[in-house]
Amino acid sequence: MAVVAALGSLGVVALGTFVVALLLRWLWDMLVAVTHFRATCLQLKKFPIPPWRNWLLGHTGMGQSTEEGLQQVDALVTRYRHGCLWWGLPWLPVLRLFHPSTLRPLLSASGEGLLLSRGQRWVRHRRLLTPAFHGDVLRGYVGIFNQSTRVLLAKWEAAAAGGAPVGLEMLQPLSLLTLDTLQKCIFSHESHCQEQPSEYIQAILELSSLVVRRQLRPLLHPWWLYRLSPDGRRFARACATVHAFTADVVHRRRHALARLGHQAWLDGHRGRSMDFIDLLLLAKDEDGHTLSDEDIAAEADTFMFEGHDTTASGLAWLFYNLASHPKHQERCRQEVQELLAGRDTADIEWEDLSQLPFTTMCIKESLRLHPPVTAVSRRCTKDIPLHDGRIIPKGVICLMSIYGTHHNPDLWPEPEVFNPLRFSPENSKGQSPSSFIPFSAGPRNCIGQSFAMTEMKVVVALTLSRFVLRRDTARPPPRRKPELILRAEDGLWLLLEPLLGAA
Repeated sequence: MAVVAALGSLGVVALGTFVVALLLRWLWDMLVAVTHFRATCLQLKKFPIPPWRNWLLGHTGMGQSTEEGLQQVDALVTRYRHGCLWWGLPWLPVLRLFHPSTLRPLLSASGEGLLLSRGQRWVRHRRLLTPAFHGDVLRGYVGIFNQSTRVLLAKWEAAAAGGAPVGLEMLQPLSLLTLDTLQKCIFSHESHCQEQPSEYIQAILELSSLVVRRQLRPLLHPWWLYRLSPDGRRFARACATVHAFTADVVHRRRHALARLGHQAWLDGHRGRSMDFIDLLLLAKDEDGHTLSDEDIAAEADTFMFEGHDTTASGLAWLFYNLASHPKHQERCRQEVQELLAGRDTADIEWEDLSQLPFTTMCIKESLRLHPPVTAVSRRCTKDIPLHDGRIIPKGVICLMSIYGTHHNPDLWPEPEVFNPLRFSPENSKGQSPSSFIPFSAGPRNCIGQSFAMTEMKVVVALTLSRFVLRRDTARPPPRRKPELILRAEDGLWLLLEPLLGAA
């Protein structure tokens, strides 16, 4: 009994020692965290702070994804020019940046990761993905862009069969157009999604909608809670549909490649373009390693999900800006008509894309005025020194405002004016590359930007060769709504009038 009692006493002592050790470790971690946070706050004091609610709530709830929220960004940019400090809560500082002087050091860093890709894995994937967006590959996609655009234009022509202007919402049909082209370019799959329902396409659209809904409901941000909600279950089902489709395509292609062999596979593609899946299956790094089926499926899903809405938003706002400025629209149309004059076909060809200088300027100016993605965020993995001696401390979240940078009067005089000549060769001289960042910039820029620009040129050229775009004056001006992409609250409505004599 004495032995048992002694052992019991030792157990109590050991337990007490363990608890004290845990408490001391917790206190030490708290001391380190508080010390680090205090040092961070001292560095952040050098950044201006806009008026807030109070010291406890900071700026919580003061930023909105509405027209008024974008007007607030305009006011912040006008007052602070380079950036300001925004406190989400007493322990959550966010630097809002809108000038090359503060953006450039971040844009040139590799940072954490895009979506879920991090570090060396991201670097390897980026290197393997880059050839899939080479000009020689994009050249093969131009025919697809023409084909899909003709489907959309035929629908619009049917709606305007009487010859009178017809009022149509722009973003939804343009989203189906970009989804159609992506399915063909990524999977060589013909879904006819512009003309009939597609389970896969509906799943992609539902995922976009659910992500936005979740953003607006902070209680559903924790994944364990979200997956128990009705939206979470819908999200899981939509993900399963998308992943199953992609995995099946990749599996079948991998099996065919293994069965035929590398050379026979290439011979089988002679005379036709390879799609995104083909190119990733053949990609190898310097050590001869390939991407796994799971890696290829993840990259294809990312390209599909991120690529359709952004290009559709860019096109919709481009049409709106051209409708609002008839003289610029007519100059673009004349440029296209001169290009197509005397041809047997109305298709836009790869070589034509460099022959549309004013149309390209209009696309860039529209992307400046209405960037599809209004901001991107980065968390600094180390202290980032700025040119003026200030330091962005490690661990701080930086909200790089694409919209704010594009509307900064220090960079763009009269920033609310649609002026394509800003991007003329003579006016572009001396302009900082970081002042125009619709696709971000640096190592983490959008890898699909040339794909998007090519598609936008083809779509706008073919559309202007068939239709005159007009503002619907019976409707109020659109109220901008920044979500995953820049939308309009009640849709983006225009009048489309068939062009006399258009074939």
